[in-house]
Amino acid sequence: MFKHAFQLPDRFHVAAVQVATVWTNPESARQIDQLAAGEAADMEEWLGNLSQEEKLALCEDSRIQTQVLYGEAVIITEVKGDWAKVIIPSQPSNKDKNGYPGWIPLQQLKIMRRDEWVRPQMAAIKQKHAWLESENGKKLIRLSYMTCLPVEDVKASKVEVVTPQGKGYLPKDAVEVFRTAYGGEQRDGSNIIKEGEQYIGLEYLWGGMSAFGYDCSGFAYAVHKANGYRIARDASDQAAEGRRVPLDEVMPGDLLFFAYEEGKGNIHHVGIYYGEGKMLHSPSTGRGIEIAHLAGTAYERELCIARRYWEAGAV
Repeated sequence: MFKHAFQLPDRFHVAAVQVATVWTNPESARQIDQLAAGEAADMEEWLGNLSQEEKLALCEDSRIQTQVLYGEAVIITEVKGDWAKVIIPSQPSNKDKNGYPGWIPLQQLKIMRRDEWVRPQMAAIKQKHAWLESENGKKLIRLSYMTCLPVEDVKASKVEVVTPQGKGYLPKDAVEVFRTAYGGEQRDGSNIIKEGEQYIGLEYLWGGMSAFGYDCSGFAYAVHKANGYRIARDASDQAAEGRRVPLDEVMPGDLLFFAYEEGKGNIHHVGIYYGEGKMLHSPSTGRGIEIAHLAGTAYERELCIARRYWEAGAV
């Protein structure tokens, strides 16, 4: 279903802010969301200013669809005033065969040409955050884990990258250089767990796709991408791909899916099997990423399917 490779057109747009939130429609962003929807998005200040009720409304009012990281490509399909309707080729979804759909403020996007953007290698940030710097070392933008930028040159202590604003530099010890946009060497389930453990305590964000806040499926997506696997954006789509694993044969790194009506209804959550009857997951608004026991909980009753992406031939 999601195995096709999308070819970027000669001209496309990329996110030109640290994280571009993808809204359900142009009316979804509230006045209190301008720090996320403005010309220079500031995720930390935005989230720090929101009350728990205001964060919960992002979900309950279905305001956010997903997010794209700095430099992530989008295709504009419609423009309405100061907003662009986009699809996101790097985030597979059943909502659109060409990528996840939603709306982004036009001022957060920069048009690029393939010949000025596409390079043989990509530098992926593997730390929680890293600063993009200018040539003289000035800190420009604090970027998220798994922000991927085209590599221009690898130097002694820095990696020169192409950015929406021109030439930039990332600390060499903060990145891994990949040959594709979707991750590097394909590693096993234990490495998926290792990547995820560094985010224990990070507060949940509905629609979140960055190290400033993840939702459940965004967290699963990010740690799989870091290990060389492109999976779907949403839990319900993730549950339809990969290799199905019997629930009594799950291994660390497998995805566990949970459904309403004690496992018989619609899938609403995904976690990563941790081993010894536990999972690593991003649970819900107001809570942080945690390692949770399944036995005796609602999760145990709602567990319905497991999928493995990290094994050869599973994707």
